[in-house]
Amino acid sequence: MNIPNKITVSRIFLIPIFVIVILFDFGLGSMTFLGAEMPVNHFLAALVFIIASCTDWVDGYYARKYNLVTNLGKFLDPLADKLLVAAAFIILVELGMAPSWIIIIILSREFAVTGLRAILAGEGEIVAASQLGKIKTWAQIVAISSLLLHNTIFAYINIPFDMIALYVALIFTVWSGWEYFYLNRRVFVNSK
Repeated sequence: MNIPNKITVSRIFLIPIFVIVILFDFGLGSMTFLGAEMPVNHFLAALVFIIASCTDWVDGYYARKYNLVTNLGKFLDPLADKLLVAAAFIILVELGMAPSWIIIIILSREFAVTGLRAILAGEGEIVAASQLGKIKTWAQIVAISSLLLHNTIFAYINIPFDMIALYVALIFTVWSGWEYFYLNRRVFVNSK
């Protein structure tokens, strides 16, 4: 396994750490960070989430720079993204920090695109993430980070950036999902 793929796998291993930190406060209390009051475990979980999310950029950069793009990486990278984002979104709903209907739409798109990728893989075609798919991923990461950090920075000026970011992520999620299905519609047109 090459270095970019190992970095991707490390992202997957950070998911249970993120889940434990966010769900168990360990009696750490609360804190104020850049105008936002939040439990300390939310701040720590946000740091773990942000570090895990940054590995997405690192593995992709390293793979392209050193020509280490592999089919395994094309499969693992979006899977790691989906697992991390799904875990975070589900927890945000459980904590009452994100509306469930938005998360249902986002996760439905993720499952649908994963199913499409599986069908295409069965035909011997590995589909790398599109540019719009990458924008969607980063929009989701910004939204999740803002929610985990309780709208830090914008709390002072009372702008609901976290919810704005969530709606932007929803738009890019639906748009990129439509793009994947539209560009690969032959799978359904040619099915028997």
